[in-house]
Amino acid sequence: MASLSTANIKTFMNTAFLLLLCFFFTSHIRSPSPPFNLLNIESFSSPASADTNATSGAASGGSSLTCIAFQKLSDHHSKCHFLKTHPPCVTQGYLNYLNLFYCHSGGSPVFGFLLLFLILLILFYLLGNTASHYFCSSVERLSRELRLSPTIAGVTLLSLGNGSPDVFASIVSFRSGSGEVGLSSVLGGAFFVSCVVVGIINVAAAATGRRSPRIDRASFVRDVCFFLVVLSSLLAILVVGRVDIWAAMAFTSLYFVYVSVVSATHLCRDKYDNELAAGARSSDVTLLEDDGEDDEVEHMKGVCSSINGDTNSGGGGLKSRASYYGGWSLYIALLPLSLPRRLTIPDVSESRWSRPYAVASAALAPLLIAGLWNSKRSSSMTSKDSVTVYLCSALAGLVLSTLAFHTTQKPSPPKSPLFPWLAASFLMSVLWTYIIAEELVGLLISFGYILGISPGILGLTVLAWGNSIGDLIANLAMAMNGGADGAQIAISGCYAGPIFNTLAGLGLSLAVSAWAARPEPFEIPAGPAVFEILGFMIAGLVWALVVLPKNDMRMDRVLGIGLLAIYLCFLSLRLSQSLGLV
Repeated sequence: MASLSTANIKTFMNTAFLLLLCFFFTSHIRSPSPPFNLLNIESFSSPASADTNATSGAASGGSSLTCIAFQKLSDHHSKCHFLKTHPPCVTQGYLNYLNLFYCHSGGSPVFGFLLLFLILLILFYLLGNTASHYFCSSVERLSRELRLSPTIAGVTLLSLGNGSPDVFASIVSFRSGSGEVGLSSVLGGAFFVSCVVVGIINVAAAATGRRSPRIDRASFVRDVCFFLVVLSSLLAILVVGRVDIWAAMAFTSLYFVYVSVVSATHLCRDKYDNELAAGARSSDVTLLEDDGEDDEVEHMKGVCSSINGDTNSGGGGLKSRASYYGGWSLYIALLPLSLPRRLTIPDVSESRWSRPYAVASAALAPLLIAGLWNSKRSSSMTSKDSVTVYLCSALAGLVLSTLAFHTTQKPSPPKSPLFPWLAASFLMSVLWTYIIAEELVGLLISFGYILGISPGILGLTVLAWGNSIGDLIANLAMAMNGGADGAQIAISGCYAGPIFNTLAGLGLSLAVSAWAARPEPFEIPAGPAVFEILGFMIAGLVWALVVLPKNDMRMDRVLGIGLLAIYLCFLSLRLSQSLGLV
């Protein structure tokens, strides 16, 4: 009993340590450039007048006025000149996308849009690939190393792996002063999964011609009702319009309540199943959720791998010369995207183990952290401080790489101690996901200024759809090919995932922002679109909560079409508002 208690304490301390380190990174790493501030414009129409007014604004201390004239400029050359002569007018991110579009696209909007769209696709690929190949792999193995039960692992570490793009995009948005993008992306993704994905699963299940599988009533009611409580709590916070650190932490702590409820439900169900099996050994008892939690863990792994798609399938059977050269061409093309992460994220999986890469990651990961730290603190650090940080990180990398070289073997990854490797892989994949999400948010904000569309709308659509497409593919495949248990796991994942994204993504974002704004409360940038999406999302949950039990918990076309109609009504409303029709 004492050993079990000690093991539980160690598990809790290790998990808490990792989460605290993630909170430290996300709360101390700021945006690489100041926010692009556009105000209402009345009188600026040329670069000369823009320069004059910007100079007077700077003289009076209003540096934010330097970007006032940007949208009134009519041609590429004027906007390019404005961007070059006004340093504050830069986009968030490591690349200045506005400068790239207006100054380096050769005066051709078509070429500029194609270039930015290509960068958007690359960032989505990097975000999904980092989550599937590194983040999910580390959290899956961490759950086994920490000896977490399948229930706890499914709703904590594995949910974090599946929801990491939404969570980090939200934190980045709030930290960079674009909280509306974070709110829209998280809520848009939750709305897409809870309405579109659930709707498509129900319609597809009804279209197979077979008898639709039955969903477990207790699990469904528990998840939907708790999601309604979460959205109601968020609505109350948004109505108030401001939040302090205690309120943000209270909202985030709802996730621990959810984990406790799921764990209690699992334990009670196991106890009931054992008693039922003991009392009816000779009967053929079929239970809907036998080994459901274990299947859920496997399902979460499938979701992780499907975020980026199965990039290795079918390669072994292609022996033609064209395929051979095509494979090498693809490898060379992707090398600039994969090599930096391979050299800085420790990977101890059996299939991708490489001792040289492991030693290199131990040496270069501290340098990456130091470079990122210096880039965020460049305005407040002297050159001496910057050199000191690099020297300390280089020394740490030398020590860690020496240890890695002497404690690993070339043919196979280390077996013990494994936790330091997994913890390092977890933290570095968090860091890379954060960097990529930061760049993605910056690109979406730039698209908003170029197209004249609110960045919140882009977060609600492009970012939300991009981050949720993996859930659609994996959950639909699970529901169609996994039998009754597969349908149950798919529907449960459609609600457990958004609950985590809302509480962890928005909760941590609000907590980090409120901590930075203390002792004053943090003003939440919630526009009308946020309240609209909350209303439509609650309507979709209520619709599912009413229709499915009335149909004896069997999935049917009515439920699916109703959910899809609710989502299409919301999109139509937003489109009408954007076009000025409403």
